[in-house]
Amino acid sequence: MSSQERTNTNAALDERQARDWGLQPDEWARYRQLMQGPLGIHSPNLDPLTALGIEARTDEERRHYAELQVQAEARRVEKTLTYQRAYDAAWQRLYPTLQRVDLTGTTLANGGSLPSVRLAVFVKESCPPCEQRVRQLQSEGATFDLYMVGSRQEDARIRQWATRVGIDPDKVRERAITLNHDGGRWLSIGVQGDLPAVVREVNGQWLRL
Repeated sequence: MSSQERTNTNAALDERQARDWGLQPDEWARYRQLMQGPLGIHSPNLDPLTALGIEARTDEERRHYAELQVQAEARRVEKTLTYQRAYDAAWQRLYPTLQRVDLTGTTLANGGSLPSVRLAVFVKESCPPCEQRVRQLQSEGATFDLYMVGSRQEDARIRQWATRVGIDPDKVRERAITLNHDGGRWLSIGVQGDLPAVVREVNGQWLRL
């Protein structure tokens, strides 16, 4: 493939991805640029709408991306719920007398089991219960994304905390555990209560464990 063909292919891919997120090409280009900077280093898994919303240059931009994200989340939740209903119906049709086994150890109110997904753990400094909870999760072999609330975007603050708590550097290198600045995420997911908080996403909703 020639250099020009690769350029055309990449441009077409960028245009399609931008369209999938409801973004214009220039917005997608800004997202790509942002993820090559400090934001991408601190939070490499941010979706385009969150990244652009966090780095919004005006209140109007912030509202625009918040609305796009709410619309995208609503579509995703509806698709998930539609599939869940089809799955439940298929199970009942194919195995009406067989009880489903909950392999996760956590059961939904309707009897279905939660999908096996990574945990998100929100902590803050000077919080002994936070340290105790993270030590417990690591000893259990859990995989999780840790978010420090109030880190002030200072990498050293998170690293020092992780060292004090005894987080295994190998697990971080293998991304079994990730260390992240909160960047407003704790407020955005709308979970109530004090820190530490261990949450997981189920059908588009964040549930506290």
